[in-house]
Amino acid sequence: MFGIDNYLGFVLAGMLLNLTPGTDSLYIITRSVAQGQTAGLYSVLGIVSGILVHTLLAALGLSIILANSPLAFMLVKYIGAAYLCYLGVKMLITTAKPLITNALDNSKLTEKSSHNSLDYKQIYKQGVLTNTFNPKVALFFLAFFPQFIDPNYAYSTLSFLILGLTFAVTGLLWCLCLALLASKFSKSLRENPAVESILNKISGVVFIGLGIKLLTEKG
Repeated sequence: MFGIDNYLGFVLAGMLLNLTPGTDSLYIITRSVAQGQTAGLYSVLGIVSGILVHTLLAALGLSIILANSPLAFMLVKYIGAAYLCYLGVKMLITTAKPLITNALDNSKLTEKSSHNSLDYKQIYKQGVLTNTFNPKVALFFLAFFPQFIDPNYAYSTLSFLILGLTFAVTGLLWCLCLALLASKFSKSLRENPAVESILNKISGVVFIGLGIKLLTEKG
Protein backbone atom coordinates (compact mmCIF):
# COMPACT_ATOMS: atom_id res chain seq x y z
CA MET A 1 0.00 0.00 0.00
CA PHE A 2 1.40 3.39 -1.07
CA GLY A 3 4.66 1.67 -1.95
CA ILE A 4 5.32 0.66 1.65
CA ASP A 5 6.56 -2.85 2.39
CA ASN A 6 5.86 -4.36 5.82
CA TYR A 7 4.23 -1.30 7.40
CA LEU A 8 3.61 -3.17 10.67
CA GLY A 9 7.30 -4.04 10.84
CA PHE A 10 8.14 -0.36 10.39
CA VAL A 11 5.80 0.64 13.22
CA LEU A 12 7.32 -1.92 15.58
CA ALA A 13 10.86 -0.96 14.62
CA GLY A 14 10.02 2.72 15.03
CA MET A 15 8.63 2.12 18.50
CA LEU A 16 11.77 0.26 19.55
CA LEU A 17 13.95 3.06 18.17
CA ASN A 18 11.90 5.64 20.08
CA LEU A 19 12.51 3.70 23.28
CA THR A 20 16.26 3.91 22.72
CA PRO A 21 17.70 6.81 24.77
CA GLY A 22 19.03 9.61 22.58
CA THR A 23 19.58 13.35 22.39
CA ASP A 24 15.88 14.13 21.96
CA SER A 25 14.84 12.01 24.95
CA LEU A 26 17.49 13.55 27.17
CA TYR A 27 16.52 17.04 26.03
CA ILE A 28 12.86 16.46 26.90
CA ILE A 29 13.62 14.86 30.27
CA THR A 30 15.98 17.69 31.19
CA ARG A 31 13.42 20.35 30.30
CA SER A 32 10.65 18.54 32.18
CA VAL A 33 12.71 18.02 35.32
CA ALA A 34 14.07 21.57 35.46
CA GLN A 35 11.08 23.59 34.21
CA GLY A 36 8.01 21.46 34.73
CA GLN A 37 5.31 19.65 32.80
CA THR A 38 4.24 22.45 30.46
CA ALA A 39 7.82 23.16 29.42
CA GLY A 40 8.29 19.45 28.81
CA LEU A 41 5.18 19.22 26.65
CA TYR A 42 6.23 22.20 24.55
CA SER A 43 9.64 20.58 24.14
CA VAL A 44 7.94 17.41 22.91
CA LEU A 45 5.94 19.38 20.35
CA GLY A 46 9.13 21.10 19.22
CA ILE A 47 11.03 17.84 18.82
CA VAL A 48 8.17 16.20 16.91
CA SER A 49 7.91 19.27 14.66
CA GLY A 50 11.62 18.82 13.95
CA ILE A 51 10.92 15.22 12.95
CA LEU A 52 8.29 16.48 10.52
CA VAL A 53 10.85 18.90 9.06
CA HIS A 54 13.27 16.01 8.49
CA THR A 55 10.45 13.98 6.96
CA LEU A 56 9.72 16.72 4.45
CA LEU A 57 13.42 17.17 3.62
CA ALA A 58 13.85 13.43 3.12
CA ALA A 59 10.72 13.23 0.96
CA LEU A 60 11.98 16.07 -1.24
CA GLY A 61 15.43 14.52 -1.47
CA LEU A 62 17.17 17.47 0.21
CA SER A 63 18.60 15.25 2.95
CA ILE A 64 20.69 13.54 0.29
CA ILE A 65 22.77 16.72 0.18
CA LEU A 66 23.81 16.12 3.78
CA ALA A 67 24.68 12.52 3.01
CA ASN A 68 26.80 13.40 -0.04
CA SER A 69 28.30 16.71 1.04
CA PRO A 70 30.75 16.63 3.99
CA LEU A 71 30.74 20.43 4.01
CA ALA A 72 26.95 20.64 4.37
CA PHE A 73 26.98 17.95 7.05
CA MET A 74 29.68 19.72 9.04
CA LEU A 75 27.94 23.09 8.71
CA VAL A 76 24.63 21.78 10.04
CA LYS A 77 26.41 19.87 12.80
CA TYR A 78 28.33 22.94 13.94
CA ILE A 79 25.16 25.05 13.96
CA GLY A 80 23.32 22.41 15.99
CA ALA A 81 26.17 21.97 18.46
CA ALA A 82 26.61 25.73 18.88
CA TYR A 83 22.90 26.17 19.49
CA LEU A 84 22.78 23.48 22.19
CA CYS A 85 25.80 25.03 23.90
CA TYR A 86 24.13 28.44 23.68
CA LEU A 87 21.02 27.08 25.41
CA GLY A 88 23.22 25.51 28.08
CA VAL A 89 25.16 28.69 28.79
CA LYS A 90 21.91 30.67 28.87
CA MET A 91 20.48 28.37 31.55
CA LEU A 92 23.71 28.56 33.55
CA ILE A 93 23.79 32.35 33.69
CA THR A 94 20.05 33.02 34.01
CA THR A 95 18.91 33.78 37.55
CA ALA A 96 15.52 32.41 38.50
CA LYS A 97 13.00 35.15 39.30
CA PRO A 98 10.99 34.80 42.52
CA LEU A 99 7.29 34.07 42.16
CA ILE A 100 4.91 36.94 42.94
CA THR A 101 2.39 35.77 45.51
CA ASN A 102 0.58 39.01 46.35
CA ALA A 103 -2.63 40.05 44.62
CA LEU A 104 -2.22 41.47 41.14
CA ASP A 105 -4.55 43.63 39.13
CA ASN A 106 -5.94 42.49 35.79
CA SER A 107 -3.36 44.32 33.73
CA LYS A 108 -0.48 42.66 35.57
CA LEU A 109 -2.10 39.25 35.27
CA THR A 110 -2.48 39.77 31.55
CA GLU A 111 1.15 40.83 31.25
CA LYS A 112 2.33 37.83 33.27
CA SER A 113 0.21 35.47 31.17
CA SER A 114 1.62 36.95 27.97
CA HIS A 115 5.16 36.60 29.32
CA ASN A 116 4.62 32.93 30.16
CA SER A 117 3.14 32.31 26.72
CA LEU A 118 6.20 33.86 25.11
CA ASP A 119 8.51 31.66 27.19
CA TYR A 120 6.72 28.48 26.12
CA LYS A 121 6.78 29.54 22.49
CA GLN A 122 10.52 29.99 22.87
CA ILE A 123 10.87 26.51 24.37
CA TYR A 124 8.91 25.11 21.42
CA LYS A 125 11.16 26.88 18.91
CA GLN A 126 14.24 25.63 20.73
CA GLY A 127 12.95 22.06 20.48
CA VAL A 128 12.36 22.45 16.74
CA LEU A 129 15.84 23.86 16.13
CA THR A 130 17.54 21.29 18.36
CA ASN A 131 16.11 18.42 16.31
CA THR A 132 16.29 20.10 12.90
CA PHE A 133 19.99 20.96 13.21
CA ASN A 134 20.97 17.41 14.13
CA PRO A 135 22.29 15.97 10.85
CA LYS A 136 22.30 12.48 12.35
CA VAL A 137 18.50 12.51 12.24
CA ALA A 138 18.50 13.32 8.53
CA LEU A 139 20.98 10.53 7.79
CA PHE A 140 18.94 8.12 9.91
CA PHE A 141 15.83 8.87 7.85
CA LEU A 142 17.74 8.24 4.62
CA ALA A 143 19.16 4.96 5.90
CA PHE A 144 16.09 3.58 7.68
CA PHE A 145 13.04 4.57 5.66
CA PRO A 146 14.08 3.18 2.23
CA GLN A 147 14.20 -0.31 3.74
CA PHE A 148 10.40 -0.22 3.90
CA ILE A 149 9.75 1.43 0.54
CA ASP A 150 9.25 -0.41 -2.75
CA PRO A 151 12.00 0.91 -5.08
CA ASN A 152 9.68 0.42 -8.05
CA TYR A 153 6.92 2.60 -6.61
CA ALA A 154 6.58 5.77 -8.67
CA TYR A 155 5.53 8.04 -5.79
CA SER A 156 8.24 7.42 -3.22
CA THR A 157 7.75 10.94 -1.86
CA LEU A 158 4.32 9.91 -0.60
CA SER A 159 5.83 6.80 0.98
CA PHE A 160 8.42 8.91 2.81
CA LEU A 161 5.71 11.26 4.09
CA ILE A 162 3.53 8.43 5.41
CA LEU A 163 6.45 6.73 7.16
CA GLY A 164 7.65 10.04 8.56
CA LEU A 165 4.22 10.90 9.95
CA THR A 166 3.97 7.43 11.47
CA PHE A 167 7.38 7.78 13.10
CA ALA A 168 6.38 11.22 14.40
CA VAL A 169 3.19 9.86 15.97
CA THR A 170 4.96 6.97 17.74
CA GLY A 171 7.66 9.38 18.85
CA LEU A 172 5.04 11.83 20.13
CA LEU A 173 3.38 9.18 22.30
CA TRP A 174 6.67 8.05 23.84
CA CYS A 175 7.99 11.57 24.38
CA LEU A 176 4.75 12.64 26.06
CA CYS A 177 5.19 9.78 28.52
CA LEU A 178 8.76 10.90 29.21
CA ALA A 179 7.74 14.51 29.80
CA LEU A 180 4.82 13.64 32.08
CA LEU A 181 6.75 11.13 34.17
CA ALA A 182 9.87 13.29 34.48
CA SER A 183 7.89 16.39 35.51
CA LYS A 184 5.74 14.42 37.97
CA PHE A 185 8.65 12.86 39.84
CA SER A 186 10.55 16.15 40.03
CA LYS A 187 7.62 18.38 41.01
CA SER A 188 8.44 18.43 44.72
CA LEU A 189 12.03 19.36 43.93
CA ARG A 190 11.03 22.33 41.76
CA GLU A 191 8.83 23.72 44.55
CA ASN A 192 12.02 24.55 46.43
CA PRO A 193 13.53 27.72 44.83
CA ALA A 194 17.09 26.70 45.72
CA VAL A 195 16.67 23.22 44.23
CA GLU A 196 14.95 24.66 41.15
CA SER A 197 17.95 26.91 40.55
CA ILE A 198 20.30 23.93 40.88
CA LEU A 199 18.18 21.92 38.42
CA ASN A 200 18.44 24.75 35.89
CA LYS A 201 22.22 24.80 36.27
CA ILE A 202 22.39 21.03 35.82
CA SER A 203 20.20 21.36 32.74
CA GLY A 204 22.60 23.94 31.35
CA VAL A 205 25.52 21.55 31.81
CA VAL A 206 23.54 18.74 30.14
CA PHE A 207 22.74 20.92 27.10
CA ILE A 208 26.40 21.90 26.76
CA GLY A 209 27.29 18.22 26.98
CA LEU A 210 24.80 17.38 24.24
CA GLY A 211 26.31 20.09 22.06
CA ILE A 212 29.85 18.74 22.58
CA LYS A 213 28.62 15.20 21.89
CA LEU A 214 27.05 16.32 18.61
CA LEU A 215 30.20 18.21 17.69
CA THR A 216 32.42 15.15 18.16
CA GLU A 217 30.18 12.76 16.22
CA LYS A 218 31.29 11.74 12.77
CA GLY A 219 29.04 11.42 9.76
